[in-house]
Amino acid sequence: MLRFITAGESHGPALTTIIEGLPANMPLDIDAINANLARRQQGYGRGNRMKIETDQITVTSGLRHGLTLGSPLTLTLENKDYRNWAKVMDPAPVADKVKQQRTVHHPRPGHADLVGGLKYGFKDLRNVLERSSARETTMRVALGSVMEQLLQHLDIDVIGYVAALGGIHGEVNPADYQPDQLRDIIDQSEVKMIDPDKAQAIKDRIDQAKRDGDTLGGIVEVRAYNVPAGLGSYVQWDRKLDGRLAQAMVSINAFKGVEFGDGFKVADRPGSQVMDEIAYAADRGFYHKSDHLGGIEGGMSNGDTIIVRGVKKPIPTLYKPLDSVNIYSKEVYQANIERSDTTAVPAATIIAQTVVATELAQAVLEKFPHDNFNDLKAAVADYRADLKDPAIWQSADQAGK
Repeated sequence: MLRFITAGESHGPALTTIIEGLPANMPLDIDAINANLARRQQGYGRGNRMKIETDQITVTSGLRHGLTLGSPLTLTLENKDYRNWAKVMDPAPVADKVKQQRTVHHPRPGHADLVGGLKYGFKDLRNVLERSSARETTMRVALGSVMEQLLQHLDIDVIGYVAALGGIHGEVNPADYQPDQLRDIIDQSEVKMIDPDKAQAIKDRIDQAKRDGDTLGGIVEVRAYNVPAGLGSYVQWDRKLDGRLAQAMVSINAFKGVEFGDGFKVADRPGSQVMDEIAYAADRGFYHKSDHLGGIEGGMSNGDTIIVRGVKKPIPTLYKPLDSVNIYSKEVYQANIERSDTTAVPAATIIAQTVVATELAQAVLEKFPHDNFNDLKAAVADYRADLKDPAIWQSADQAGK
């Protein structure tokens, strides 16, 4: 069983994640984790915080000489900006004068500030925004990068990119490219879109939103290639793979919707244009002639490319803030302004990619023995071979028994 937890505040001294349940002897590339953390800080429309932080993790347990030990893996990342917030975020008791520094009494519409303060009874809403900040996704990317490497060792690729930003949609079909081609195109794009003809229009829209003191949302798409059939299960609601992936996607800050395959478009089509017809070929086994359902049937992966899309709302922190109310005087004030981005949709591609990788890795480890990574690889390879022509289906004499 794979378990993990993240900890840390946006302006605290460090962020941490602990991962338990990884197989022993799995090769782990720390540079690859840091490369994904760098991708999270990139993308047109990012704010000044990205100029302060250079996110790189330190491994403090669970790894020796580049191989996992099977014990809990701990990743820690220093917040360099903490030096400017040490008094404000001091864990020890402080004087009232210090407590009053950078307090938040004007909650921001669309953020966790107000509800979090009501729920936990905070006098200063900074206690809410420090943890509810998207800074937490740094560790989601770090731990998801570990899972991504696990999947890559099993020949599974997970790739995220921008499908739409600020109302501008890409028109290039990602199915026309191989995973490595897609990854190269995305890495070279400032807006992380695979349609180069839309990049400048999106950048212009971001620039205008910045001048207006406004923010932009968009749609992120993630594709998972070569996922074996049978991950997840139909036997209980909480084991369905699409349900778990949906929860993972909307757990990302500011994500408000999710769809698979053709998504909400299927509501307008007859079933004959939605269901993916089944075929068989000796060299590939059972397969579908299309992928309208996004690689998932009955809560299980079906062997096709998994396609999941998430909708990210505009960032709630505006430089031309909306109306709010002082939580003490109840007077109308403008909401607090915290350092923020004009859009984080390009950065959200790597966050979505890694949370999807995390859920798929969990499903893999639930299905296969994995105390030792070599055992896991062998079990997955044997399973893939059997899927092409399952032994139990090889005899016509078995039909109906």
